[in-house]
Amino acid sequence: MRILSAIVAATVVAVCNVAFSQTNWNFASAYQDNNFHTRNIAMFARDVENLSGGVLTITLHTNASLLKMPEIKRGIQTGQVQVGEILLSAYGAENPFFEVDCIPFLSQGHMTAWQVYELTLPFIAVRLDEQGLMPLYAVPWPGQGLYAQKPISSTKDYKGVKFRAYNALTARFAELMGAIPTTVQSAEVPQAFATGVVSAMITSAATGNDTKAWDFASHYYDVNAMNNKNMVIVNKAAFEALDSNTQKAVLAAAAKAEARGWVMSNAVQEGLTRNLAANGMTVERPNPDLLAELKEIGETMVGEWKAKAGDAGQAFLDAYNALK
Repeated sequence: MRILSAIVAATVVAVCNVAFSQTNWNFASAYQDNNFHTRNIAMFARDVENLSGGVLTITLHTNASLLKMPEIKRGIQTGQVQVGEILLSAYGAENPFFEVDCIPFLSQGHMTAWQVYELTLPFIAVRLDEQGLMPLYAVPWPGQGLYAQKPISSTKDYKGVKFRAYNALTARFAELMGAIPTTVQSAEVPQAFATGVVSAMITSAATGNDTKAWDFASHYYDVNAMNNKNMVIVNKAAFEALDSNTQKAVLAAAAKAEARGWVMSNAVQEGLTRNLAANGMTVERPNPDLLAELKEIGETMVGEWKAKAGDAGQAFLDAYNALK
């Protein structure tokens, strides 16, 4: 009986210790459940739980249900949530390297987007560390295209048009076309079009499908202007509070999510573009003159970014151009 009692007591202590060590993180995302970024995050959360042996679980809050997109980064910094997904280029005012992947035509396609990511990640990680944050992984959006409510043959067709912007660079892009930039978050796009707040935008086919762009736009021009990234970041103190094995589980799950997410992004682009057409939109490539005008705007924006980024920016551009 004494032996049995000792075994029971030891079992109770072990169970209590396991229960005590379990941790739950809240994850804030602004995108819909069916978005490929969100589906990848859900798999990341399951991997974390499995690899940590259930020590760490993650509750995912999607579609801006917990925090709106502009609130997520600050919410992670203050510990309101432990982990979340941000559109990195929305924070270009904090550091030019946060927004470099949103410069139109600096890179095109996932291969060059990866090169940009590798070269800029050290600068991004240092700035996040200064803010008590840590990058876990990043995944690009499919190439960005132009949405309009009428045929577009020149950037002059955008003159005076209310153009949806989601960061400083897309606002600048609109200005250089002669359009009027208006900041609208992804979840608010359909309402903004329906109420006349905006009547044109540049975004990926993924966001076009998420927002059912065929309900408010007639034309999509597949210009593949840039592959800007969403980044999953974590509160550094929350991460460091984990035991070493659980930290390794988080990093291993993040590495899987990053590799998987880049494949998903590349794979969904063609199908989602076809789906815009299947739902009645006119989908086409821009004519050569329009494409030349857009690329000229991109060159202007590269020069403006370089002026902000200084010597570090020039060093990045030199290293990136040497890879071409």
